[in-house]
Amino acid sequence: MAEPVERPSTEPPGTPGGSIAARLGVRGGVNDWQFTAVSAVVGLALAAGAVLAAGPWDSGQRKAERDRATAAERTGGAHHAGDPDGPAPAPSAPAVLAALSAPGTGAKNAPAGADRDLRAVLDPLLKNDALGTRRAAVVIDTATGERLYGKGADAPMTPASTVKIATTVAALGALGPAHRIPTTVRASEDLRTVTLVGGGDPTLDKAALRALATETARALKTAKAPSVRLRYDASAYSGPTHHPIGPNENIAPMSALMLNEGRQDDSAKGPAPRTEDPAGDAARAFAGYLGKAGVTTKGAAAPGRPAKTSRTVATHLSAPLSGLVERALTNSDNDIAEALARQTAIAAGQPADFKGGRRAVTARLKALGLPLKGVNIADGSGLDRADKVTAALLAGLLARAADPAHPELRPVLTGLPVAGFSGTLSSRYTSATGGTGFIRAKTGTLTGVNSLAGTVVDTRGRLLAFAFLASGTTAPTEAQKALDELATALGAGKR
Repeated sequence: MAEPVERPSTEPPGTPGGSIAARLGVRGGVNDWQFTAVSAVVGLALAAGAVLAAGPWDSGQRKAERDRATAAERTGGAHHAGDPDGPAPAPSAPAVLAALSAPGTGAKNAPAGADRDLRAVLDPLLKNDALGTRRAAVVIDTATGERLYGKGADAPMTPASTVKIATTVAALGALGPAHRIPTTVRASEDLRTVTLVGGGDPTLDKAALRALATETARALKTAKAPSVRLRYDASAYSGPTHHPIGPNENIAPMSALMLNEGRQDDSAKGPAPRTEDPAGDAARAFAGYLGKAGVTTKGAAAPGRPAKTSRTVATHLSAPLSGLVERALTNSDNDIAEALARQTAIAAGQPADFKGGRRAVTARLKALGLPLKGVNIADGSGLDRADKVTAALLAGLLARAADPAHPELRPVLTGLPVAGFSGTLSSRYTSATGGTGFIRAKTGTLTGVNSLAGTVVDTRGRLLAFAFLASGTTAPTEAQKALDELATALGAGKR
């Protein structure tokens, strides 16, 4: 049976804005109704900005963010000089520029007695029966790295899709935000055999295949043969084809070559019927485009690797890794997340399978100096119940992404869904409960498991990273509301 799926909206993963706390005069001591009112105003601004920024993640949203960052007077933060597609600080998170210019964010414990009021705010909410039989929570001040709150902080629990935070952090650390995944076409010396070679880009679409076919046909124009043999190579991946949950509409079979995530409908996100032959389907579609470009293929496309003497005649590059990370987080995209785990494995010289991904991702997290006792990264998407992480790890990863010393991790922040407006948070949070537009968080949902990890700016202007994990839940909707109340309390709670 398929696990419950987090259904995303059609909004892009980020929204243009600025230092909202500064622009709206948000200061310490703001009470709940003021927070709610400000949230509503900011929410409207975010909604309008989302429409303007709509488009591919590497052109629409990121361009809007860069333009806003250029227009605003910077007081801190970090960016990639010389990299026009490099990540910028999350513009829709209030006071994020100030937070990013603050000291480093090592995950230090707060001094005894620090933020006692935070315990008064969160402790009663954590006792909500809707949160099941086990729950854990951690809150970190990203500017100082101090742990302001912790309950069951180091207890390994099933994270569901919040494990994508770990996956994306590892991929960005291993490859950098500007990395692009190639799909190539190689031709034999006599130009009579061409091979479509997958590099692991799950977002390869029909337009990209058509462009590859056109470029290939141009390169083959000197060939005298009336037709070519077509091969396809998906050998960049190894190991089991199916995710441990088996054939499922939430994820396609693992393949280094696939068209539109193996979807058999026109959808771009969420569950969908999936092909059992992603590579073969992509090759057959490519053959059709070759024919339209004037190149006839002899017989059916067949699996095979290109000869060592072959040469590349056409190349398509995916969106930058920064854009893939944002899309994976905003829409909780399982296929992209698994691809990122395998790309991390390839970069580490590991086999591009589940085991290699686990080893490579874990090694990258260890390099960040974060607590890994009891942690098990079984997959990249969070669909595997064997995944175990701690609230301390998730909050620590988000704090690292806000650290000026790690600008390569910034897309993890910009990719988090915005409360009430984008991705898997589009239908959560209302003006009545507060938090709309202020909270950015990755959601997690499996049967009996609910989680939420993200960032929020409190009434002092501090950018807080939080992680809330719950298991043994029996009513998903009520559990989500309870998690949302916790995050809202962080931003609106009296200090």
